Amino acid sequence: MEIPEIEFLKPVLALVIWTCVMWIWMYALRLPAFSKAGIKPDDARHPGTYSDKLPPHVRSAADNYNHLHEQPTIFYALMFFMALTGGGDNLSTTVAWVYVALRIAHSFVQVVIGSVALRFLVFTAGTFCLFFLAGKEALRIFG
Repeated sequence: MEIPEIEFLKPVLALVIWTCVMWIWMYALRLPAFSKAGIKPDDARHPGTYSDKLPPHVRSAADNYNHLHEQPTIFYALMFFMALTGGGDNLSTTVAWVYVALRIAHSFVQVVIGSVALRFLVFTAGTFCLFFLAGKEALRIFG
């Protein structure tokens, strides 16, 4: 059953808000770490310049913020495509919310827990959500 675009696009807004939260979290960790390590902001203008002087969780927060600008771009494009072409339904909305939850979990695993194996598992689950949404749309559009 098709649902109103506003309901269907709420997961998009939620992931945008989460990306903003990660920006705050990244700088809440990064600025004190730069100060403690004696790194001047201008000396660190190139990514990774002083990453060896920062604690792993501080580097992980910056990495995660960058990750939220990578694969989620596919999610955003797919969600807007579905909304504009009438593909937003209850199942797709549920899968979209699962994707957002997995991206948030991915952030916590990367920054707080640090387990690469667990992070990969969460990332893969999110990727399968995208595969499902893209496949469902391909069948609807081309099928």
